[in-house]
Amino acid sequence: MTGCLLLGIVGCVLWRLRNRLSLLLLAPCLLSLIKTDTPIAKKAREGVMEFLLMNHPLDCPICDQGGECDLQDQSMAFGSDRGRFTEMKRSVVDKNLGPLVKTVMTRCIQCTRCVRFASEIAGVQDLGMLGRGSGEEIGTYVEKLMTSELSGNVIDICPVGALTSKPFAFKARNWELKGTETIDVTDAVGSNIRIDSRGPEVMRILPRLNEDINEEWISDKTRFFYDGLKRQRLNDPMIRGPDGRFKTVSWCDALAIVAEVVHLVKPEEIVGVAGKLSDAESMIVLKDFLNKMGSNNIWCEGNGPQPNADLRSGYIMNTSISGLEQADAFLLVGTQPRVEAAMVNARIRKTVRASHAKVGYIGPPADFNYDHQNLGASPQTLVEIAEGRHPFSATLANAKNPAIIVGAGVLERMDKDAIFTVVNAIAQKHNVVRPDWNGFNMLLLNAAQAAALDLGLVPESDRSIESAKFLYLMGADDVSLEKLPNDAFVVYQGHHGDRSAYRANVILPASAFTEKEGTYANTEGCAQTTLPPVPAVGDARDDWKIIRALSEVSGVQLPYDSLSGIRSRIKTVAPNLLHVDDRVPGTFSTSLRPESNQKISSEPFGVTVENFYMTDAITRASKIMA
Repeated sequence: MTGCLLLGIVGCVLWRLRNRLSLLLLAPCLLSLIKTDTPIAKKAREGVMEFLLMNHPLDCPICDQGGECDLQDQSMAFGSDRGRFTEMKRSVVDKNLGPLVKTVMTRCIQCTRCVRFASEIAGVQDLGMLGRGSGEEIGTYVEKLMTSELSGNVIDICPVGALTSKPFAFKARNWELKGTETIDVTDAVGSNIRIDSRGPEVMRILPRLNEDINEEWISDKTRFFYDGLKRQRLNDPMIRGPDGRFKTVSWCDALAIVAEVVHLVKPEEIVGVAGKLSDAESMIVLKDFLNKMGSNNIWCEGNGPQPNADLRSGYIMNTSISGLEQADAFLLVGTQPRVEAAMVNARIRKTVRASHAKVGYIGPPADFNYDHQNLGASPQTLVEIAEGRHPFSATLANAKNPAIIVGAGVLERMDKDAIFTVVNAIAQKHNVVRPDWNGFNMLLLNAAQAAALDLGLVPESDRSIESAKFLYLMGADDVSLEKLPNDAFVVYQGHHGDRSAYRANVILPASAFTEKEGTYANTEGCAQTTLPPVPAVGDARDDWKIIRALSEVSGVQLPYDSLSGIRSRIKTVAPNLLHVDDRVPGTFSTSLRPESNQKISSEPFGVTVENFYMTDAITRASKIMA
């Protein structure tokens, strides 16, 4: 904004001073006559910078924006070495926007970037310009916090130090930090991020530009969860003693005990559950290990007791995240994108603002930041739409590119097959799936879900937990253990002492996603990789290395010992996971899914995400997210 203002003023001043004919600006043949390095141009630029700096305080030594400030760059490039303003500089009272964004409003230059972002992108009318003349300032009209899940993005777009990160305040300078380009795994979007670290500590997280996934924004959960990476960490292998207390042991002792117990149970009593933050490499290694032990009871959190992994188009976002902008009607089934996938919700809002697309929502009352029709919470509404008895069926019929988005919470319902049958009927009736357009979408919740289904993590029995005698939890903290037998032996392999660690007999410390290289597939099926900006904590190891070592101790050694070897194995199961940064669409349509004779339950759709800011082991350990 500052650059645009500067160029506009300079262009106007130059033409009026040099030619006195502003109409010449309209002549393309005269554009080559503009000179931007003349003394008059330089003086005009210095004048503009002098106005911008007139009320700006000399806070650079104590400003968190120092070293990466747009105004500093402009001043160095175009400013003068002195100023002529001798009056008193104005001061502005700081605003309280909440625990995430720090304000020093005296530094504000009224560019209104934050106001436009809040109203146009975030969809909240929290910020605005108050007053006139020298008394104008950015404010919140009435005393209130900024309520958007995207509020942290105003830190990036502010050209000065008026809006900065409150948790990062006075922690480090940007030249002290090492930047690592990776991805976010706190949801299924796979937002592209840059992690800035200093030594062994993650200091902050910033967005990376990817127009196909997150554009240039990230959610507040993605930006501020990083302090959870250093709290409640598991550092050493531990075994629960006869007194119920954990004691630290060596890796050899811990693996030997696990290997001994796993041979004492029947193969059908061995169960494995992959956590929501698991990478594809660790999941295929765990699956191969359990298969070697004679068990195929393995699945991933969030995919339900009996997931259907036959058709890839049945569990990914076939439209693609960026392709949602082409839709002109949305039917949201049991999903609340604003808390389940904030960047997908931002894309839907962008589409609604640009093309006035219609949005129908079936689910419990929710807070949307765009116009929508609440069609009720009952699944019976789907039947009415499929039969043409509901008013919204006319909206879908008149739409050129209708899109249906089914929430991942449906996978946990007992009548999910019946719901998918009705949704397929709606898709066929209203041409949602065509050769040139596939509007059937599944909005997943977790980073591991798509890759788990690609790799075939489907259990033989939906009641395997109830009969398990050996349960291997790989970062699985949200799986229900209420029906687990009391005499079952539980191995917890993870990076945080979260819920499942309290039930474990053996704890094996693993690396977090910021400490290892791994492959993840997001909700649209695009495979991306993480890179480690910091080393592992304590004696923790990568997930796949732990299972590979356990297989050797157990006498069923797996035939690979490197990431390249594991990826060669993945190539035989799910080659799409090796197409990094490339979305591989589903080959077959969901219309091939067999119809179910199951009846739809009258139970209404429920809330899938109770707390947007605390959804996994890392975010639950974060003080900022609390």
